[in-house]
Amino acid sequence: MKFGISILSIVPVRSEPNDRAEMTSQLIFGEHYKILESQKKWSKIQIAHDKYVGWISNKQIKEIDEDEFNRLEKEIPTISTDILDIIEGNIHQPIVIGSILPSFKSEHALIAQKMYKFTGNKSQGFSQKKHLISNALIFLNAPYLWGGRTPFGIDCSGFVQIIFRLQGIKMPRDAYQQIEIGETINSINNIEKGDLAFFENKDGKIVHVGIIMDNNQIIHASGKVRIDKIDEKGIFNIKKSKYTHKLHSFKKII
Repeated sequence: MKFGISILSIVPVRSEPNDRAEMTSQLIFGEHYKILESQKKWSKIQIAHDKYVGWISNKQIKEIDEDEFNRLEKEIPTISTDILDIIEGNIHQPIVIGSILPSFKSEHALIAQKMYKFTGNKSQGFSQKKHLISNALIFLNAPYLWGGRTPFGIDCSGFVQIIFRLQGIKMPRDAYQQIEIGETINSINNIEKGDLAFFENKDGKIVHVGIIMDNNQIIHASGKVRIDKIDEKGIFNIKKSKYTHKLHSFKKII
């Protein structure tokens, strides 16, 4: 089996091996993966941190050996924490919040025996829960993008996944997977800021997720990353004067 890592700021992960296929997720800088299948122009990968499977262009692959992959699997990752920063290899390259700085030491990340200098803000390991909402607010007004995981475009579950990464917690990629994590909260009266709320469609399928704030508010990605009211029925959009998402349940992750 072959292995790879993203040395680009953002790489689209698609449902099929062509440029017109649906983008179902994204790789960001420093995320490593297994290469499951290779074609002439595309490769099917499994992203290491969330086991998500999709296709990326061979032009955007940087291969690493199995020893490096296994080392990265054992590391507690160092995470960039500013909305946008610069990492220096042969050129100055922008990276987005939540990017991984592999094997980081003395202001340098190491990828495939190449050093990348980084002097920006970063974190490693578990972060206090009090920082969760302030991290979420960094994304306020970021545009919604199906499959997105960055401030330039993000979907509801990608938003939750990146915010919890900044807390030092791995989360699955999609909302229907994220609901399987944590402890169920039986009443809206028992929720706290930083808890997750999940929402269902008319068939009972989990289709949306957001992060609870104080004062019966929720921050979530719907059109953009926004703050709305929430009650036992669901999310209420004051501007539209209607409920936009039907509540399914609450979960406590930390």
